[in-house]
Amino acid sequence: MRNTDTGVQRLVMAALFAALCCVSTMIIQIPSPMNGYVNPGDCFVLLSGWLLGPLYGTLAAGIGSMLADLFTGYAHYALATFLIKGAMALTAYLLCKKLGAVLKERKLLPMLLSAVSAECIMVVGYYFFAGLILGKGLGALGAAASVPGNIMQGAVGAVLAILIMSLLRKQHIPERFHLHMP
Repeated sequence: MRNTDTGVQRLVMAALFAALCCVSTMIIQIPSPMNGYVNPGDCFVLLSGWLLGPLYGTLAAGIGSMLADLFTGYAHYALATFLIKGAMALTAYLLCKKLGAVLKERKLLPMLLSAVSAECIMVVGYYFFAGLILGKGLGALGAAASVPGNIMQGAVGAVLAILIMSLLRKQHIPERFHLHMP
């Protein structure tokens, strides 16, 4: 594509990443004890933030993940998912960019620290949503019961995202498509 097409290209990439977030969340679902499921969707949430930047990454992650909730019968989580996953992508982008500049490193450490921070937003966000909004309570038998599953989901998503980003870098994919480079 020509350089003048970068706006259209970013919009297309955002739509692609929204679809990847949605499909990866829907296809592989490992049920958790608290009526939810663990999935690899967080991998594409993090990649959306890192590669698409603050606006397109946030929207792609939020919309794609929200659509997965709507399509799989978790509509009561849709708004929370949109906000939480969007916040994760935004955090991943901003922290990775800042840490890369501060640490003068554009490789593993900024991605790892930004991924862990973003996943903490997911765990805490769903904990408070389930406890306060859905009325499950904040105790051990309430919203806290979903924390281990969310931590597992976050760990899987972070590891997959870092591995995929490393492969994309080796192939110079971000540069070819004028994407952000964490």
